[in-house]
Amino acid sequence: MEKNDLLSSVEDRGIIKWVTVIAIAVPVVVAVLLFMPNKIDLASEWVYFLPHLNAVINTAASVALILGLVFIKKGNIQLHRASMTTAFGLGAIFLVSYVIYHAAAESTSFGGEGLVKSVYYFILITHIILAAIALFPILLAYYFGYTDQREKHKKIVRFAYPIWLYVTVSGVLVYLMISPYYTF
Repeated sequence: MEKNDLLSSVEDRGIIKWVTVIAIAVPVVVAVLLFMPNKIDLASEWVYFLPHLNAVINTAASVALILGLVFIKKGNIQLHRASMTTAFGLGAIFLVSYVIYHAAAESTSFGGEGLVKSVYYFILITHIILAAIALFPILLAYYFGYTDQREKHKKIVRFAYPIWLYVTVSGVLVYLMISPYYTF
């Protein structure tokens, strides 16, 4: 019988230490890239395509997350795993693309006025905060699912899934709202 404690095994404790390091390092690196005074010269304008690609990736990840929920509700573990692995892979690709873009390009300012500006900044701020928080429970949920530790997986997914889905969907909304202000 599986213990309810998320830290029950030595192996799990080791993984959780690595997950913690990654979950702290990634937001720190992203913050540094966003606020560094000089951007990296990648000798090309191709990076300006990345926000559009990121919106497609976030949309696909949202669909994969929703399908993963549908599949597990229907008891189809194999398709659930495939959907969640797809969402996880898309998230990793998104992160690499996001880091490259923000290392090479200046951030775009939102040009909307009035209520739409307040809505945009509410979605953006909640997206940023939850994206910074999301990595830890997502990585744990994926690890516990991958290693077939179902009780631990279920416990962490209660938190990880809604945050992850909000981050992917809000990322698309932020893109749709700011895309008219891109200057490339």
